[in-house]
Amino acid sequence: MSGKLNILVTGSEGQLGSSLRRHISGNKDNFIFTDINELDITDEKKVKEYVVSNNIDVIINCAAFTNVEAAEDNPEKAFLLNGEAPKFLAEALREREGFLIHISTDYVFGGELVNTPIKEDALTYPTGVYGITKLSGEENIIKSGVKSIIFRTSWLYSPYGNNFVKKIISLLNQRDEIKVVLDQCGTPTYSGDLAKAILEIISSRKFEGNEGIYHYSNEGVCSWFDFAQEIARLSGFTERKKILPCLSKDFPSKVIRPAYSVLDKTKVKETFGIEIPYWSDSLKNCIREL
Repeated sequence: MSGKLNILVTGSEGQLGSSLRRHISGNKDNFIFTDINELDITDEKKVKEYVVSNNIDVIINCAAFTNVEAAEDNPEKAFLLNGEAPKFLAEALREREGFLIHISTDYVFGGELVNTPIKEDALTYPTGVYGITKLSGEENIIKSGVKSIIFRTSWLYSPYGNNFVKKIISLLNQRDEIKVVLDQCGTPTYSGDLAKAILEIISSRKFEGNEGIYHYSNEGVCSWFDFAQEIARLSGFTERKKILPCLSKDFPSKVIRPAYSVLDKTKVKETFGIEIPYWSDSLKNCIREL
């Protein structure tokens, strides 16, 4: 693709969509930011009409049903937004020979304990509705034949919306003591870092010829307990608040969350020449913004 591109960002009020909007300054392309009020991506006819009438070349699909607990109670809604909507976007773009950048999740992997970072070609085995529906979205995009990049990410947080960082700060403002699980490990992802990586790939046009699935999170590994401890330390809570470790079984859930979901980023770094910050360094940036 050459010249100025028309780029549609769906789910623009969410964490990643908000981060993309913040970091587009200086980008030469034309960005159109939409959320459900501007475009309901679960309406196949409206999606096709919007893509055609706005001459869309690239879509960055940030829209998703991300509440993993609620997905168990609303499987049809989750399937529609996470599974069917990506298919509608993909098919509309394929007819225009456009390109789709889609955001997926570590939840396509299951609850089994592994001890090495997970590569893109690892066996997927989601254990809940959220993961199953997100995997369905991936499969529908691939089946459509549209040119695409699928980014799987994990533990996304930002100054926007609802996320673990903001929840921990809120709890520490309310209580002197909280419990956080120690037996689930992964890597936090600062949405600003992922947004900048996506924008760099687009502006350099490196997405062309590099279709496929890629893993992206910050570098390093921690438990939710470690993550909470660092949030507290950087927010100045450590001397007067206590965070206690606990096990997942102490917090009964409808969902079996991945016990180890550290994503291997070798492919994305080697393909696009991206440098990925360490998770605690990026957390400092987010805390400063908050």
